[in-house]
Amino acid sequence: MTEGKSALSTPAFYSKFLLCIAGLGGLLYGIDVGISSAALLYLSKTVDLTVSQTSIIVAAVFGGSTISSLIAGFFADWVGRKKMVIISGLLFVLSVAIIVSSHGFATLLIGRLLQGLSGGVIAVVVPLYLAECLSAGSRGKGSGIFQFMLTFGIVAASLTGLYYIHQAEAAIALAGGNAALIRAAQDHAWRSMFLAVVYPGAAFFLGAFFLSETPRWLFRKGRLDEASAALRRAVSADEADREMREMQELALEDKQHAVATSGSGSLLQRKYVYPFLLACVILTLNQTTGINSVLGYLLVILKQAGMTATHAAQGDLTVKVLNCLMTIVGVALVDRKGRKFLLSLGTGGIVVAVLGAAFFFYAFESHRVDISQQLNTRIQGNTLNLSASDVKAWSPQGSGAMGLSILYSYGSGDKLATLVSTDLAPLAVAPEAEAATKPLIIRHAFLSRIPPERTGWFVTAFLALFIASYAAGPGVVVWLALSELMPTRIRSAGMGIALLLNQGASTLIAGVFLPAVANFGYFSMFLFWGGCTMLYFCTAVFFLPETKGKTLEEIERTFDPARA
Repeated sequence: MTEGKSALSTPAFYSKFLLCIAGLGGLLYGIDVGISSAALLYLSKTVDLTVSQTSIIVAAVFGGSTISSLIAGFFADWVGRKKMVIISGLLFVLSVAIIVSSHGFATLLIGRLLQGLSGGVIAVVVPLYLAECLSAGSRGKGSGIFQFMLTFGIVAASLTGLYYIHQAEAAIALAGGNAALIRAAQDHAWRSMFLAVVYPGAAFFLGAFFLSETPRWLFRKGRLDEASAALRRAVSADEADREMREMQELALEDKQHAVATSGSGSLLQRKYVYPFLLACVILTLNQTTGINSVLGYLLVILKQAGMTATHAAQGDLTVKVLNCLMTIVGVALVDRKGRKFLLSLGTGGIVVAVLGAAFFFYAFESHRVDISQQLNTRIQGNTLNLSASDVKAWSPQGSGAMGLSILYSYGSGDKLATLVSTDLAPLAVAPEAEAATKPLIIRHAFLSRIPPERTGWFVTAFLALFIASYAAGPGVVVWLALSELMPTRIRSAGMGIALLLNQGASTLIAGVFLPAVANFGYFSMFLFWGGCTMLYFCTAVFFLPETKGKTLEEIERTFDPARA
């Protein structure tokens, strides 16, 4: 792309354009996280998946992000930030095409992995791009917009899901119990949810071609004239000159220091190790709050708390809209109150929220009863047929609505089936064709009271507090911590490693979520998240320095005792 004296090359216009592309990147990352929540309601009913495979499909997007976050920094250093932004958009569009045409676990997994690869590249390169292009005064705003659009992407995914849920439920009601029509409606719903998000992916991919390379990458490659031109495209001439001088001064200081120490300068120096480790701890603990699992399984969590499918979808949307709105609050405050204040306040609120949700789940999950023996007597051959009247017969007198959760397998791969005493449709557990002769093994069958719907709204309130606290604190600050704390020399590789830990933690939590709650209950996961977030709170209060209003070069000097 040539950079003539067009409106696009003026600082004011170009900065807005840059933020639009970065915002689309955040939107796609949010869609990656949020779209599976609604799709799960129907995907597992039309595609033969075990419990573990369902968890893997959800976790695959985080697994793909883990892989790409490890290598994205290396490739961003090698080929440049701009080319990696283009590649991330291409991967997203390809992933949607594969997912929509999938009919089995393998292709679904490939599509979700590609979606994750796209998200991982976006998570590394877009904050890196913003940090290296925007001025110190607008860097917080730029990262905030990325996070805001990430939350908006989650809302957009939720709205998309709600729309197709309404369509599917209406079609199911009209099907009159016809299994083929019901399956067709469910299949159409989840495929349409994924297809609807291809359009912002295409816009991001095409728009990335009009970006220029970042000035700091060009400077490190010795292309000083291009670096100066790229700076002048994004900031005023005076600001561009000042930042060029700072880059040259820091490069000269590094060279002089290397000569003085008779070497190239060890990466094990405090100025590199301390900010690197701090960023890694923050990025890892950011995921152990449970944020991606809460957003990915929100509909499932609310249904388990006693809400109907429609009300759960409404609660899901409410919480995600709040996520978006509170991100605006975080963006408005991050350059005024600072990173440390928002992160401390946000993590404190998350601790209160997850412990409150754990209390409500424990109140009814602690009374569940395993009735595997009764179910074993009902097995005919290798099939099990149950109706709501069976659940009522096994329920204690006056217990109200009861739910039955069955973890079973046919030789390998546990599956989960549920039946509520108010359901109209019966439950049939039968093997697929490839397991036609294998015996049915019931791992456990928990009979538990369905909590009243007000419990679901209490849980929704605590999850709203969780999201509000996260959005205004960690959600905004984490991307700044990632890009600001890393010194220039290790920024790309360091951000990749930190995001590898971030996505690795997210993948692990998402992968074990369904098996864990099936065996131990939802309260166990909320307690785990509460303990991890306490560590996050302590890190924010006692170890995180304040970086607001400082250039990247000034921040780097604060970690070097000889230069501070």
